[in-house]
Amino acid sequence: STLLVDYNHYLNFVWNTISSTKLPFIFFVFHRVSARPPSRGCNYTFDLPNSKIITSMAVSSYARAFPSFECRSEPDFSGSLPHPKAGVRFSGKYNSGSNRSQVYGLSSLIFRFPPNFVRQLSIKARRNCSNIGVAQVVAASWSNNQAGPDFTPAAHAVDSSASAAVTSIGITAGDEEVAVVENADCNDQNVQIKGSTGVKYASFLNSDGSVAIHAGERLGRGIVTDAITTPVVNTSAYFFNKTSDLIDFKEKRRASFEYGRYGNPTTVVLEEKISALEGAESTLIVASGMCASTVMFLALVPAGGHIVTTTDCYRKTRVFIETILPKMGITATVIDPADMGALELTLNQKKVDLFFTESPTNPFLRCVDIELVSKLCREKGALVCIDGTFATPLNQKALALGADLVVHSATKFLGGHNDVLAGCISGPEKLVSVIRNLHHILGGALNPNAAYLIIRGMKTLHLRVQQQNSTALRMAKILEAHPKVKHVYYPGMPSHPEYHLAKKQMTGFGGVVSFEVDGDLLTTAKFVDALRIPYIAPSFGGCESIVDQPAIMSYWDLSQSDRAKYGILDNLVRFSFGVEDFEDVKADVLQALDSI
Repeated sequence: STLLVDYNHYLNFVWNTISSTKLPFIFFVFHRVSARPPSRGCNYTFDLPNSKIITSMAVSSYARAFPSFECRSEPDFSGSLPHPKAGVRFSGKYNSGSNRSQVYGLSSLIFRFPPNFVRQLSIKARRNCSNIGVAQVVAASWSNNQAGPDFTPAAHAVDSSASAAVTSIGITAGDEEVAVVENADCNDQNVQIKGSTGVKYASFLNSDGSVAIHAGERLGRGIVTDAITTPVVNTSAYFFNKTSDLIDFKEKRRASFEYGRYGNPTTVVLEEKISALEGAESTLIVASGMCASTVMFLALVPAGGHIVTTTDCYRKTRVFIETILPKMGITATVIDPADMGALELTLNQKKVDLFFTESPTNPFLRCVDIELVSKLCREKGALVCIDGTFATPLNQKALALGADLVVHSATKFLGGHNDVLAGCISGPEKLVSVIRNLHHILGGALNPNAAYLIIRGMKTLHLRVQQQNSTALRMAKILEAHPKVKHVYYPGMPSHPEYHLAKKQMTGFGGVVSFEVDGDLLTTAKFVDALRIPYIAPSFGGCESIVDQPAIMSYWDLSQSDRAKYGILDNLVRFSFGVEDFEDVKADVLQALDSI
């Protein structure tokens, strides 16, 4: 919208609004005034020592960024003590008591929510704001006032540490002079700040080598908040302008990052996205799904503790439970996923710290009654953690069903493109923070490039999962009716032991189908080799279909009899359906079955 008011009235409006409103204004930006209205404005920026001001940020509206322009967010927690040097900060010169005739034009009012804005508010507010991203409302116009040739030159926000000419003077509703940065010039095509480029760095950089390292980055580097896509922040550490900023950060008065292992702006975006999908207060993203499971066990189960898990689960998770946890005196009870009687008995006989299972499980896709398990465990003070990798947050909301935590291998459906390794843990901040503290010690941090790949992949998650759900269910019906298939394991089929439970707690049944071919190890391998579309690989959930024979892919180091103890038969096949055309996949599977 267009606001038609003169400059002085606008200043008074801004100040009166800030003084009277309870709205969390972020910052205001003022267009530079000249005899020739620029096609792109030059900006003024000011801070106020008021708890209403959550952050200040100067934003260039020029196509070309210039070195001395400050475009760095300096967030502060709402309600915290003001910074020692907080106050009005202006770039440019404007005297509200004189020479008003030289000033014309209308300023732009911009409200902006930087990405870290949501992290500075309460959990509830963070949820409400998590989908806002960057909100920008701009109202701008030019008046018909005429200005003389000696108009007040525009100046631009510069890094305060590089601006010796700045003097801070508080602004009131009356006629006071605003702090200025002198000797700046502006036209409608470019920005020129006298002495701002070479002189800016010459004061402390004496060689081309040092300039090449620091120029454009050390002072006034912008943080991009208006890009459509999330920037990838590749850095191992984060700097502080002065020690007082570091102390503010340590004492939680300043939002920032410190070291790559402790957090990254790109990975935080991914954590927010997963939290929103799961309905969780907090999410921790780590380097792999196994990293998520193991750090969760180590953080929440005390030495000498006891856990309950299920017979069917990912083999590496079982190995960790059977071989690593006992070294810390942690014991485990293993039950059938549907045996609630065994769970109740264990809860009554032992002090159980944690119940952990997948739902659906790997590879037989068994389902656990999450609501009932959570109720039973809560009564005895035991935590419940569900691995929802096979379900995805779109098909199953484990936290809403009562689980305390949910973990995912983000390598699978969340990433969705078979190009990244990652894992995540979601739940209440009270629990996730305990896990996060141990994670910071153990390492296993996710690379921001990997985080970006998952962020990008999740933009099509709903489309992919919808297609994979549909293809898997249709293929399960075809396979179950085929004479060369002995048995099908899929929770969307009435023949599945937890079919009714799956219908109750899932909105879709996933993109993976396990089935037994009517044949031995070699016959099954012949079927797998005859397939032309899927890759033979040890993963699932991506755009490409993947097939594997668990007896060979995951349990080849065990004898046939030892594999059978885990229910792994030689003729078992796990098929992860991608997003290929259904008719193509159907034809390929049928021709492969016909070949045996």
